[in-house]
Amino acid sequence: TNQNAGAPASQGAPASQAAPVSQAAPAGQAAAASNQPPPSGKGAAQGRAAGAKPDNGRKPYVIGPLDVLQIKVWNNPNLSGTVAVDSDGLISMSLIGEIKADGLTQRQLKDKIGERLRDFFNNNPDVDVTVLKVNSKRYFVYGGVGRGGEFPLVEETTVMDALANTAGFKDFANKKKIYIMRGTQRFNFNYLDVSKGKQLEENIVLQNGDRIYVPE
Repeated sequence: TNQNAGAPASQGAPASQAAPVSQAAPAGQAAAASNQPPPSGKGAAQGRAAGAKPDNGRKPYVIGPLDVLQIKVWNNPNLSGTVAVDSDGLISMSLIGEIKADGLTQRQLKDKIGERLRDFFNNNPDVDVTVLKVNSKRYFVYGGVGRGGEFPLVEETTVMDALANTAGFKDFANKKKIYIMRGTQRFNFNYLDVSKGKQLEENIVLQNGDRIYVPE
């Protein structure tokens, strides 16, 4: 059954993420300017590149299994370093052992690590958590775009955001008949309408595993 609107994604952007895996479109891509999806504008009301810094309306990124994190404990290099979230959603640190990272934002994990470390410090330790690589959440773009394939779902990302990362449309791309598959659900997307501020309900927020198809 065709649908033109979707439920918002449960994952979003980290408000303080220092070094997300960026997928901004390379400036040198040979796509015609008229075919380049705009990263912003009225028609792309939520249309910013997925690698851009989130505004206040974006949800913080939620850590998942296999994500790679950098943890820094100020003035304590033995507790600092790069860690990978295992398949069970856990990370392991010296002194405090295993901590559940899956389902937490960077701030929540930072606070949780700091709370556990207080048992070993005379004062509150200064902890920083950064997502270095997103492996747990992704979306895909196929068909008539300059650069398709797999993209990390680093922050709250709309269809327009995703298309802004693809280095433009190919010459014979059918911009009116774009569609998104979410499992067996199909959502239609008319780029020409949405880019003019029409049918904005079609500019749905992507969820992990969504696939965007641009017919040619």
